[in-house]
Amino acid sequence: MSSEPGRVAAFFDLDRTLIRGSANYPLAVAAFRAGLVPWRELVGDTVNAIRFQRHGSTDAGSAALRERILLAVKGIRQQDIIHLGDRVTPGLVRRLIPQTARLLAEHHARGEDRVVVSASPIELVGRFAQALGLEGAVATRAELDAEERYTGRLVGEFCYGRGKVIEIEKLAAERGYDLERSYAYSDSVSDLPMLERVGHPVVVNPDRELRLLATERGWPVVEVGRRRL
Repeated sequence: MSSEPGRVAAFFDLDRTLIRGSANYPLAVAAFRAGLVPWRELVGDTVNAIRFQRHGSTDAGSAALRERILLAVKGIRQQDIIHLGDRVTPGLVRRLIPQTARLLAEHHARGEDRVVVSASPIELVGRFAQALGLEGAVATRAELDAEERYTGRLVGEFCYGRGKVIEIEKLAAERGYDLERSYAYSDSVSDLPMLERVGHPVVVNPDRELRLLATERGWPVVEVGRRRL
């Protein structure tokens, strides 16, 4: 007697897949306005956001961003970052890409969980997922001390590249997802491990390298415009 098949989930990258541009940039602006980061940090984030919008992410750039964010938030209370996430989230929702919004609706109509997967902080990604009524969020988690302040270290994996797969597999084990029957959506070749881990990979407005791979492998491609930081 065969066992009951597992549940189906749809995993969506955030930046340039669900929303136009970067989620981290408006968070950096809000942090600057709240006096949590200096002007030079905002200038650096602006340059990086423009580079990201034009060329997408790189492993080296994402690793550098991770270290800079961890250093910037060290000693800050988690509640302060949660408040920033609350402030930024409505703007991110307005950036939702219509084509991927329809995909979210289609998965919901089939009774499939929709999960945002991002290297951005869970304090922001979780709020975004809640605002859209999604079933889950997988993102980067920073360690907290006894006073709920950031220590400058990570908890678990940096949710990027192979790290996304590790976190998705944990969630699948907890919720009973069948990854071979599940979907993943992304614009970047950095998410190739996530796309390869599921049975139904879909690329959204892909970078050049991912577009070539999608063509070779016969993966569906969703085309959308690129605007805004």
